[in-house]
Amino acid sequence: MNSSLYYKNMQEFDLFIIGGGINGSGVARDAAGRGLRVLLCEKDDLAQATSSSSTKLIHGGLRYLENFDFKLVRESLVERETLLKSMPHIIWPLRFVLPHHSGLRPYWLIRLGLLFYDYLGSRKILKGTRAINLREHNSGEPLKSIFKKGFEYSDCWVDDSRMVVLNSRDAKRLGAKIYTRTKFDKAERKDGFWDITLINERSKEAIKIKSKAIINCAGPWVQNIIENNFSDVANSSLRLIRGSHIVTKNLFKNKYNYIFQNSDGRVIFVIPYEEDYTLIGTTDVEHTDLDKIFCTEQEKEYLINAINNYFNFEASKKDIVWSFSGVRPLFDDQKASPQKVTRDYVIKTEDAQSNLPLVNVFGGKITTFRKLSEKVLNELKPYMSIKNKWTAGSKLPGGDFDTENFDQLVNEISRKYKFLDQRWAYRLVRSYGTEVINILGKSEKLEDLGENFGWNLTEKEVVWLIENEWAETSEDILWRRSKIGLRLDEDQVKRLDAYLNVLNKNKNN
Repeated sequence: MNSSLYYKNMQEFDLFIIGGGINGSGVARDAAGRGLRVLLCEKDDLAQATSSSSTKLIHGGLRYLENFDFKLVRESLVERETLLKSMPHIIWPLRFVLPHHSGLRPYWLIRLGLLFYDYLGSRKILKGTRAINLREHNSGEPLKSIFKKGFEYSDCWVDDSRMVVLNSRDAKRLGAKIYTRTKFDKAERKDGFWDITLINERSKEAIKIKSKAIINCAGPWVQNIIENNFSDVANSSLRLIRGSHIVTKNLFKNKYNYIFQNSDGRVIFVIPYEEDYTLIGTTDVEHTDLDKIFCTEQEKEYLINAINNYFNFEASKKDIVWSFSGVRPLFDDQKASPQKVTRDYVIKTEDAQSNLPLVNVFGGKITTFRKLSEKVLNELKPYMSIKNKWTAGSKLPGGDFDTENFDQLVNEISRKYKFLDQRWAYRLVRSYGTEVINILGKSEKLEDLGENFGWNLTEKEVVWLIENEWAETSEDILWRRSKIGLRLDEDQVKRLDAYLNVLNKNKNN
């Protein structure tokens, strides 16, 4: 090890978690709430990889019914309303329109599948499925005239990267330590503990800790962690599947959400996004190089062609303003087709007869992170005292209001801070819920919020994100804590960068 590195005082934990995605942050929160001493480390920013690159849906996965993944669909559907109630600012219901394509699945089969979807979901808040006449229903307006019949059903939308941040914030509130830009270096069982070394990626400082258990939630890197550090662990096969999305300017006037069947058996979601845009995805492509994750030209063409089969206008790659890709770390169940590989999670525990467990987490969906967290803690019961589960009826930061009162909260914020217009107030409440008051504080006029970097991203909000949400760079703020990056031009981003540089210099002096 480089001589410039040094060890901090040793700290002891019950649980050390590798990976700051949705599974890692969910486990950290659940464990901290049960009184365990928890440390989570993430080599980059929270939700920097797969957990900020999803289709952003809390859903059962309608097409998974064809794979007979009934357990996964059932668990996911039940979770929709549990999560909706716990974070109603960043999760909200959507109605999807599914046009019937006569050349693909039969009408009766889709109808039966949707009825089963409703039955499995145990709905109390979300509306049920209904058949619609696309010639009369407003959702049929942008569709080709050949589509006459369809269905409407419910699922939920989520701001995926903010969900990770909120779980991490609540974990910290409950006593967990969250280290970002900190890389897991090595671990060995020694003297009744895991002896673990971390590297601070900013300072290259080494940090030594001890832990009674390690939870490997590294997502696409879970197998790399095992192979590079735990030679005694039995091999598990991980299959990396890339899902890419494109974002265009609004393609149609109405605000309906669509799900289209594609001829290869996949489905494509088309969703109004960030008020002025349309989100289209996703693909399923085998992936190998984790240093190069991006939406290829072929994937862009695939998505454009897929929606052009349904809409009565021609979209093109020229309409794309942004694209993003995430790699799903799926457990290899030896299915030939990428879309057939199970999205269910697999949890494997190794202890090498040492009573010091290593729990490796493969796969999973953002929808099932809370249930996955509970099951990871169940794995630890033979090794330590684990209190009863608690997260089902809990609220995440900013989510302490009822789902149906969102608009009321926006109006309350608008009345309290009269300098906010309705669109600004709406954005703040969608991001922070009741914590908007903590951010704006006693501000009485625009000038109290400091510099405006564009699209009403102010100094007050930026400082909050730095001090409370582990944001460090403009990318953290513009693309993971928000999607304001879609709005700002190059000069505005440079202004934000300059401001962050000054803050960093002042902090280091």
